[in-house]
Amino acid sequence: MIRLAVADGVAEIVLDAPYRLNAVDESALADLSAAYDVAAAGVRDGTVRALVLRGEGRAFCAGRDLGSIEPGTDDAHRFLDATLTPLLRKMAEFPAPTFAAAHGACLGVGLGLLIATDVVYVAENAKIGSPFANLGLALDSGGHWLFTERLGPHRALDLMYTGDLLTGAEAVAGGLFSRAVPAADLLELTRTKAARAARGPLQALVASKQLVGRIRDERLGLWQAISGENDVQGVLGASDDYREGLEAFREKRAPRFGA
Repeated sequence: MIRLAVADGVAEIVLDAPYRLNAVDESALADLSAAYDVAAAGVRDGTVRALVLRGEGRAFCAGRDLGSIEPGTDDAHRFLDATLTPLLRKMAEFPAPTFAAAHGACLGVGLGLLIATDVVYVAENAKIGSPFANLGLALDSGGHWLFTERLGPHRALDLMYTGDLLTGAEAVAGGLFSRAVPAADLLELTRTKAARAARGPLQALVASKQLVGRIRDERLGLWQAISGENDVQGVLGASDDYREGLEAFREKRAPRFGA
């Protein structure tokens, strides 16, 4: 179900159950969590400097696998609170830049996996959201936050009430994700951008990731954010990457970060 490969500093994690549109159950989420642990260990030993998440087949992830669930006995709170939410936190806190290539169905839990990823490129014709209105359930996996934050409460409730889905192009136009591209170009673009990040100054990129997270979660104002930037620059000014970047600038060559 979950595959992990590492090459040239980029870990690529693949949801590989195309016969069920990469829908996930507790076992798949446990395997996905373990893959992120292995990739994080690679960051610590220097073999991983960026990560790509993608789905095999016709979809990124169609959400939770509902095939074996019995409504009378299913503990949805336990699934979400004890299994999914810790994984989403782990993904969001991954110690290197993360990228997702999203195509086809990106629904429910699949939407949550995208929310927990730093940079999300989507196919223009991807289907994003969740038809929970048809299941008698509420949107989960961070969807309420994403839709309300980016689209406003009226559009968010419109989508939740109707179960309508956004295309990838509409999602990007609404500010949900990074960039929409033709489906045929999606994976190449994502891998190219991740490879570029893997060649970048990891400490500086992670510092920006963390500061953006604080601006989002702590609602930092302008002067608080500037103070945070000042603190970050004070730390980075003593780093090997800064020395290398400055030397490369003076020598008119490309920097070799992490070499």
